[in-house]
Formats: sequence, structure tokens, C-alpha cells
Amino acid sequence: MNYELNDFYQPIGLPLLDWKMPVSPPKTVFSGWGCRVEPLQFEKHGASLWQAFSQDDGRMWTYLTSGPFDDFQAFDTWLRRVAGQDDPQFYAILDAASGAALGLASYLRIDPAAGSIEVGWLHFSPALQGTRLATAAMLLMMENVFALGYRRYEWKCNALNAPSRRAAQRLGFSFEGVFRQAAVNRGRNRDTAWFSVIDSEWPALRDVLYCWLAEDNFDAGGQQRRALSSLTRPLLSRLDEGEL
Repeated sequence: MNYELNDFYQPIGLPLLDWKMPVSPPKTVFSGWGCRVEPLQFEKHGASLWQAFSQDDGRMWTYLTSGPFDDFQAFDTWLRRVAGQDDPQFYAILDAASGAALGLASYLRIDPAAGSIEVGWLHFSPALQGTRLATAAMLLMMENVFALGYRRYEWKCNALNAPSRRAAQRLGFSFEGVFRQAAVNRGRNRDTAWFSVIDSEWPALRDVLYCWLAEDNFDAGGQQRRALSSLTRPLLSRLDEGEL
């Protein structure tokens, strides 16, 4: 039971006896498993990101609210604008071996008072999509959030974006539902699918992610031996609307 009854026999939330409000995430570098996640700097990362994104045929931008960009100048203007923000707080995802920036991610809707934070603005180039590096980046950002004391880590996407929805659940985010007509993007309706990981779920999920990223889970050709989705599926919550 995840509630108590008050003097009127009404259900109320459990008290948070040991929880302390976390700080807003300090901009820092995360690294591991051949991946570096660095606070976005347009001078350092811009040219590399442009090159990586230029390998896409246009489909990576379909569900994003930014791009595609006609030329580097337009991309650079956008990158300079978002790089200086605190919310969303942008990071570049790098291949540590080559130093190439292959994608972007951010923390956003940062709400320390609620202990809630979202990961989003995911711009993954073709070279990053579906790779061990991408999973490592998501783990590093998630690990940082829960180490800071956040209670809830959110993932939201266009409800029609099937790859993003699969990615969320593959990474251990539980589906919470769809907010209908939640936004207007590029002059079109957007229904938004919501996913989350909460702090009580994090220890088991962290162990699974570490297990999947281990060297012995990959063969000599770099192919996974066990699919991450098969490891995270048992951890996903099945929300019961009739619980109360």
C-alpha cells in the first residue's frame, strides 16, 4: 500500500521522512564505457555535431521541435542559443576514443522542490543511434540525477514516435499514459507519451544497465549477447488505475 489514511479515513500520500530537496544539476562531465557527456559548448562541439547530423537523411528531425537546418550557420545560431541555458541544460555526447561529438541530450523541466527532472531534446546522429555508446550516455545522465537525490526521472515523446517509445522502455522507463492534444508542433497536433523511473526502482535498474554494458555481454564483433529490453522488461511498472 502506497498511502495512509488520515483521521477522516481519506487516503493520503506517505510522508517523506528522509528526503531532502536536491540541488539543480551542476554542469559537469560524465564518462564511462567509452562515452563522454560534456556540457554543450558551441565552439568545441558545433562542427563535430554538424558533421554527425549531416549523415542523416532527414528522418531524425521528424519528431523534434528544432531542425533540420539548411546550413551550418543556421545550426550554429541555434546551438549558441541553447548552449547557454540552464533549463533545458544541454550536453554533448562524445565518443571518448575519437573525441567526436555524435549527439545531444538535456535535462529539462528541472523541479528540485518536487524531486523531478526530465531527460529530453535527444538529438542522436545515425552514428549514435542504437549503439552501446548511446545507452552509456543515458545511464550516466540517469545515475547523476539519482545521486543528486531526485525522486523521479521522466522521458516524454510524441506518442507517434515509436522508436522513442521503444527506447524509453528498453532503458527501463515505465509507461504512464498519453496526454492527448498536449502540444502543437510544426503546426500539427502532438499527443505526448509519458514514461518515468522513480528512485525506488533505480538500484535494480542500475544493476541491469551495468550488467548489459559489461564487456562480457558483447562478442568480438561488438554484438550484444543479451538484449537490454529482455533485462529491463521485468522491472517495468504496470500501473493499476483501480488501486485506490
